Amino acid sequence: MNKIQMTTPIVEMDGDEMTRIIWKAIKDELICPYVDLKTEYYDLGLENRNNTDDKVTFDSANATKKYGVAVKCATITPNAARVEEYKLKEMWKSPNGTIRAILDGTVFRAPILVKGIEPFVKNWKKPITIARHAYGDVYKNVEIKVPGAGKAELVFTGEDGKEIRETIHDFKGSGIIQGIHNTDKSITSFAKSCFNYALDTKQDLWFSTKDTISKKYDHNFKDIFADLYEKEYKARFEEAGIEYFYTLIDDAVARVIRSEGGYIWACKNYDGDVMSDMVATAFGDLAMMTSVLVSPDGNYEYEAAHGTVQRHYYKHLNGEETSTNSIATIYAWTGALRKRGELDGNAELMTFADKLDKACINTIEDGEMTGSLAKLTTIPNPKVLNTFDFIKAIRNHLDELL
Repeated sequence: MNKIQMTTPIVEMDGDEMTRIIWKAIKDELICPYVDLKTEYYDLGLENRNNTDDKVTFDSANATKKYGVAVKCATITPNAARVEEYKLKEMWKSPNGTIRAILDGTVFRAPILVKGIEPFVKNWKKPITIARHAYGDVYKNVEIKVPGAGKAELVFTGEDGKEIRETIHDFKGSGIIQGIHNTDKSITSFAKSCFNYALDTKQDLWFSTKDTISKKYDHNFKDIFADLYEKEYKARFEEAGIEYFYTLIDDAVARVIRSEGGYIWACKNYDGDVMSDMVATAFGDLAMMTSVLVSPDGNYEYEAAHGTVQRHYYKHLNGEETSTNSIATIYAWTGALRKRGELDGNAELMTFADKLDKACINTIEDGEMTGSLAKLTTIPNPKVLNTFDFIKAIRNHLDELL
């Protein structure tokens, strides 16, 4: 067969450990035999980030702004142990955090539903998409370990020299302090991305914070969402037949558990981090979760929602067989290829992405799966495949569809 042609490249961000191994296998088995793949390649493996003083991460984000679509492999965010293991120059920041800040984007994560992998919440029938704000809060915090008695203050000094000062706490002994921040610009971008994504996908949008306790910080999020909705989106939502509403996060959790799904749940940064893992696990598996970073000006970066699968990587290095679920990483590729096709008017590329998604679903529903899914499935006598045989099984189903 003739390979599908691409007119514009996508930005390809390679990563670390077992997901890097899977990344190559996906390209070799599932994409390059069918697509004349055009990418602008950036190696975001930890060694190369260290060698380039992390410049490669910034370059990849700026390339995404140029081309509009990127696909990213899972990457290591180093801790002290990783600094020693990889002999790093310093403890480099999270690549995801850097890219999200440059693109000013919002992360949308949704479960991949498959027959035979039933949600732990029995009434969930449709995907729940978590929209996670990707700037500030605890991820940009400043912390102090208080050594002893003293007064802690929160101080803002304006450009005109005027101060706003609040007492945080009069310490009688040792303790800790944390300072977090956000910006109206970033919150507005978050809100726009959520409203636009809801319109694109024709889903209701929920937003939740704790403004009854955080009467300035969280309330500011609530006000920006409400003002933007009234001024720019209310009529469009009504025309589309979808709803936006705000509620407290504890009420949202209760509503989510009682619901059947089928909506977008927008959360602040840390809330979204926690809730996306909760939703993914309750639907079945983090490796069955899509993730896309969407900027308010229409740039898209697709990735898996999980990490680099370190334990399997060490087994692989020792020559041991692994059974690593590659579905989320495959869906990162199909998401990027589909969006590239959509933006370029390339229907053939979009159809290929749809069929590769379908091949993944068909493989699992036919009882061929990796070890983690076999532990969850209600399909009788599943066939457990190793990492690479699973990808080959998907290719067999893809060939049938093509």
